[in-house]
Amino acid sequence: MLGVMPAHAQETVKIGLILPMTGGQASTGRQIDNAVKLYMQQNGDTVAGRKIEIILKDDAAVPDNTKRLAQELIVNDKVSLIAGFGVTPAALAAAPLATQAKIPQIVMAAGTSIITERSPYIVRTSFTLAQSSTIIGDWAAKNGIKKVATLTSDYAPGNDALNFFKQNFTAGGGEIVEEVKVPLQNPDFAPFLQRMKDARPDAMFVFVPAGQGGNFMKQYAERGLDKSGIRVIGPGDVMDDDLLNGMGDAALGTVTAHLYSAAHPSAANREFVAAYKKAFNARPGFMAVGGYDGIRLIYEALKKTGGKTDGDALVEAMKGMKWESPRGPISIDPETRDIVQNIYIRKVERVDGELYNVEFATFEAVKDSGKTRK
Repeated sequence: MLGVMPAHAQETVKIGLILPMTGGQASTGRQIDNAVKLYMQQNGDTVAGRKIEIILKDDAAVPDNTKRLAQELIVNDKVSLIAGFGVTPAALAAAPLATQAKIPQIVMAAGTSIITERSPYIVRTSFTLAQSSTIIGDWAAKNGIKKVATLTSDYAPGNDALNFFKQNFTAGGGEIVEEVKVPLQNPDFAPFLQRMKDARPDAMFVFVPAGQGGNFMKQYAERGLDKSGIRVIGPGDVMDDDLLNGMGDAALGTVTAHLYSAAHPSAANREFVAAYKKAFNARPGFMAVGGYDGIRLIYEALKKTGGKTDGDALVEAMKGMKWESPRGPISIDPETRDIVQNIYIRKVERVDGELYNVEFATFEAVKDSGKTRK
């Protein structure tokens, strides 16, 4: 038996990366795929004597695809971990398979609070909507915003964003004057924006998933809302760095609460942004950071287990892990397996001729407040 050990030590660790590389969420998939490649270029493709192989699959953010692909990766490709998951329904579709196979599921994008509760093998490196929506709700109430109209995508993260914002904004004395939900797939924002305008709020609270912010801001400007004095606030998804530069002057002054900005003023982030731009000729957004930290978490866990891929051992190794990410200090909550991170309040400003989310306030070590804590 001992004679087999050296061969075993060289065995490949396969990671199934399931991402929306096509369809409306393609920018999410592209950013995460890029970030994983970048991390592996910088850190090599061998950890604890084991070669790392990424098997990328495109689920187009369709949960039925996610489930089928996860099944194929686990059964046919014999992956040791599954990772990615661009939207909540995709992450939830794979959860029972991770539990059944006893393999870690690393959620690098999807942001609904309940996700980590759906399997003891899920660990998240992205964010939850509760983390940023509660904070922007408090900020709005304290900064002279009295009346808000809300526009949110009609699926679980949109509902989380709306509910947590509303809870904190109204507790601070604010009033919701109009509430609209838009379809997740190919939304036409124009009719909904007219309702926002008619409600005459001080601000609009907006949650649309990463990738849809550009289209939203284009229609916001076309409808003249940028000239009407109605400000845009929300979690940072709508001002994703990946698309921000193409939004034009309509985006200036938008205040959002979020986990990451390409303008985050740390040495680690400056290096990350420079390396990402050099490799992909694009600016990284918050989805890229979720992927970059996700693959780092896998590498560090494998180092701790000495290259062993037992699912329980890997998840145990991940609990409580902490490091300095391009977004700032982060850790994995050992109780919930969810990310703990700083949330920043940012304002869109022009810096050296480009649009950036410039951070002006920091809330440190924010846990997810959406958990049903026992």
